[in-house]
Amino acid sequence: MEHNKKIKVLFRHRSMEIGGVEKVVLSMLNNLNKDKFELTICLSLNQGELRNEFPDNIRKVYIAEGKEDFSKNPIIQKIQLARRKFRLNKIDKNPRLTDGILKDQYDVEIATTYGIYKAVLNSTNKESKKIAWLHSDLSLEGFAPYREEIFKNMQQFDYIIYGSQQCKDILTEKFPDLKLPPGEVVLNAIPIKELKAKAKAFIPEFEELPTFVSVGRLHYRKGYRTLLETHKKLIDDGFDHRIIVIGDGEDYELLSKRIEELNVKNSFKLLGTQMNPYPYVSNADFYIMPSESEGWPLIIAETLILQKPILATNVGGIPEMITHKESGYLTDYSQEGLYNGIREFLTNKELVQHIQDNLKDIEKRFDNEKIFKSVENIIENLYQSKIKNQ
Repeated sequence: MEHNKKIKVLFRHRSMEIGGVEKVVLSMLNNLNKDKFELTICLSLNQGELRNEFPDNIRKVYIAEGKEDFSKNPIIQKIQLARRKFRLNKIDKNPRLTDGILKDQYDVEIATTYGIYKAVLNSTNKESKKIAWLHSDLSLEGFAPYREEIFKNMQQFDYIIYGSQQCKDILTEKFPDLKLPPGEVVLNAIPIKELKAKAKAFIPEFEELPTFVSVGRLHYRKGYRTLLETHKKLIDDGFDHRIIVIGDGEDYELLSKRIEELNVKNSFKLLGTQMNPYPYVSNADFYIMPSESEGWPLIIAETLILQKPILATNVGGIPEMITHKESGYLTDYSQEGLYNGIREFLTNKELVQHIQDNLKDIEKRFDNEKIFKSVENIIENLYQSKIKNQ
């Protein structure tokens, strides 16, 4: 590296609604070595609960305004949304317009999710090294309509960072003829001290009944429709308990309606988005993740550190994080699987205590410094290859 020359790194991301990937982005911007790197974040939309959470020494730019800045008048809001869509389409067709927003050239450009791959590949800066971050299991049926395009984009990057071993291995297993650039697995970092402090911020009011908490986006792949039906069956069978779901998304209205239909509004509650969900996780009896698919879910690692017994579906990178009946309980993604898992937690006190005991020293597994150093090494090595080829 040139003497005193900082490597200019651009992170590209869509928006900052609360989610696992958004927390990964924030952790990287907070912890990558500022003596080595000059970091910029470019959002497609200046939108989401975390949009103002970036460190002060990080340059933030954005392409379009977020909904938070729109008029409350529904007619004007529709006009603003149409204008925003037109602007985004215009920039998508002419990437040079982004240069006027960035006003800089970068050594390394990072696409944080597959949804932003195209934007990074369309960069007019053909000299920069480009990194794709992958957090998803692309073998899932839901990716079928646009899997080919994602693969085509991935092949054009210089390096790929995989968020879990599973999302890397599944590509080799299911698509053995797929030729991809070099890459490695880098797990998500956990701000342990900050997490523990947030968990003590307040004590939520729970009923004196076994309580499960779940934090996630209300999307069909997160399994809340299945969990709701399972909950009703358990209640009808005499297994009294409560489920608290924290998060928002496209399934909110559907779930709310179904809760009314099943008459379980007192036992299955949607709390919406919470800026600090950790007191709920910390004070519940159990954590539950009913997902149909996952990558390496950050909330599972956070819940382990908070020493809360976890019931989760055996999908994606979750088995890398939880050992069945040792550090948690793994089940199939099905009503039957969730039913048996919840019933086990409600009735098998010895198992729950065994899992609880095994969580006492669990945080030793999470080596944040190693994680940040891995990303720094990737960036530095790519920069060195860029300089060597100039």
